[in-house]
Formats: sequence, C-alpha cells, structure tokens
Amino acid sequence: MRILIFSLAYLPFIGGAELAVKEITNRIKDLDFDLITVNLDGRQKPEEKIGNVLVYRLGRHKLAKYFFPILAYRQARRLYAQKPYDAIWAIMANQAGLAALFFKRRFPAVKYLLTLQEGDSLKSIWLRTWFMRPIYKAIYRRADQIQAISNFLKDRAIKYGYRGQIDVVPNGVAWFVDPSGPGQHRRDSYVVSVSRLTKKNGLEDLIRAMPRVESRELVIVGGGGLKNRLGRLVRDLGLTQRVKFIGSVDYRAVHEYLRDASVFVRPSLSEGLGSAFLEAMADRVPVIATPVGGIPDFLIEGQTGWFCRVKDPKSIAEKINFILDSRNTELVNRVVDNANKMVRENYQWGSVARRMEKIFKEIQFLKK
Repeated sequence: MRILIFSLAYLPFIGGAELAVKEITNRIKDLDFDLITVNLDGRQKPEEKIGNVLVYRLGRHKLAKYFFPILAYRQARRLYAQKPYDAIWAIMANQAGLAALFFKRRFPAVKYLLTLQEGDSLKSIWLRTWFMRPIYKAIYRRADQIQAISNFLKDRAIKYGYRGQIDVVPNGVAWFVDPSGPGQHRRDSYVVSVSRLTKKNGLEDLIRAMPRVESRELVIVGGGGLKNRLGRLVRDLGLTQRVKFIGSVDYRAVHEYLRDASVFVRPSLSEGLGSAFLEAMADRVPVIATPVGGIPDFLIEGQTGWFCRVKDPKSIAEKINFILDSRNTELVNRVVDNANKMVRENYQWGSVARRMEKIFKEIQFLKK
C-alpha cells in the first residue's frame, strides 16, 4: 500500500504534528510513504529519504506556505502518474488539507485521511478562514476518514459537518523516567513551562501569577513572537531575576529542563491535545493545566494533575503553592505516579503506530 502525505512542515522543522508523522511512519515498515512539504528555510534537499518516508520539498522559505496548496497538488499529480497512491493523508485542516482536497476532487477514487492536530481555538480558526469557509468546511467533509488526537477535535469535525468515521488516536510520548521506583517530586526547584510564546498558551497569566509564588524561578522553554511583550511584562512586575526565557532547544534538552523542575504549568487558552503536559507526566513532574481543548482527555483533577482557572493568575499561583507545600508531598507523589502510569499505558508511540496502521489498511475498504 502506498500513501502520499501532505504536511506544511517536516524534519528538520519539528512540532507535535511532524513528530507524530515521524514516529508513526518509522514503525510501519510494510507501507510505502511519500510526503510533500515546504522547503521552509530554502536550504533543504528537494528530495530525500528520511526514515520510512520519501520527502519532496517545494518552494523556498516560509512564503511558499501560502502557495503550497497549488504547488503540492501539482506535484502530487505528477507523482500519481508515476506511482498511483492508495490513499492520501493530510496533516491538519490547513494548506496541507486544502492540497489534499484539490487532489481528492481530481482523483475521487483515492481514499483521503485527514488528521486533526490543531491547537488553536474554534474562534481563532473561524476568524482566519472567514473568506473561504465553504472550502474550509470541505476539507473536513470530503475526507473518507478523520483521525483526531482528542475528543475536542473530534467534536470540531462534527461541528463542521463531517459525518463519516472518526477515530480518536492521540499523539504518543517517547520519553520516560526509570520506572523502577516511585517518583519523588522536587519541591525546591523551579517552575517550568514548555511553551511556544503565543497567546494561546497563557504565559502572560503564568508570569502574573509568579509574585504570589515565593522563592521560585519560572523557566520558560520555547520561542515565539511574544518574547518582547512577555519580557516587558517581566520587567514591569520586577521579576527579571526570577523569570528566565530559555528559547527553543533541542527536543532532548527539553526533558532535562522538565526532570529538574518542581512543577509544570501551562495555563492554556486552547489546546488540541497538549503533548507537553504528557511529556511532563512521563518525566514525573506534577502538572497544572486549564480544562480546555483536549486536556480533559488525560488530566483528572487530583488524580493525574491539577486544573487552574483560565486567565486567572491567582488560581494558577494557588495550585503551584499547593504542590510546593511540604504538607502535600505524599499526595503530590501519588498523583505523579498515577499520571506517569497513565501515560505509559495509553500514550506510547508503539501503540499509536499500531492503531494508525490499522486505519491505513482499513481505509481502502471504506465506502463513501
């Protein structure tokens, strides 16, 4: 079986969606995968084999993303003439999904799988797609099957009019602390957030919470467009000695920051799933989150983590201080162990890949 993947980005540019494609395809050896993406920095090879995927890169630099639907559709037509595909796989309902829609309209017999990984809120997406809403909805509706990484995204597909089969298959986590004994959380270390510096991750609220959290540093791992704005807020609050912006780091280095932390916090405004929370749980770090998007799929208050209120610095601080309080150490360790066990049982890439392989093989026989 041969599958053509449409994805706006791919290695070496890696986020949650790109990591998912890599981890899934590397574990499925009896299927052939081709992938069309953007040459985001203009310095990558136009064609190369990465793992189990033959990658074709189009355009030059980020501007090419806006032309990707047409460029990718044309490339897909050329490839299909040489080696017909059994299915196409679109990574998110963005320009990649639009390219898949163009291809599906031209070759309706080829099955079309759409994966939903989006972390933006429904309102944010709706505002960005107002000028093309019928086409945007068609990205969902013309799919033969949808795979969503959370029930939140499954509900979004239904809201946009999709009536076919939807499978909820989350992303996985590949990193785990040695399970030989119970984890002990570190009360005397720093507060950490692994977050892109974007509005949806609620970092402004987290920074505003820090004056209520005594004698702790906040370490923010990740880059993004709000660095200057957040930096000004840190200075205005007199927190320059207590808040550190690490910037983007290698995927492996993220876990070094997690494992040395007392608590992980990301008071998100929206989340598709929240893989960073799962990675913190896998690294035995207590987690504080907001009850938005896909987070309630895995976080249960007082059992696998703690919820704070959305846009509420006081609530964030209260939950941080609760975890840091030595009187609550036994409870916190129990929650940390529960969360780690839950991630091990439900969010390993091996099981995710097996479920995705089943979807790939079954989609050929779906009737639309």
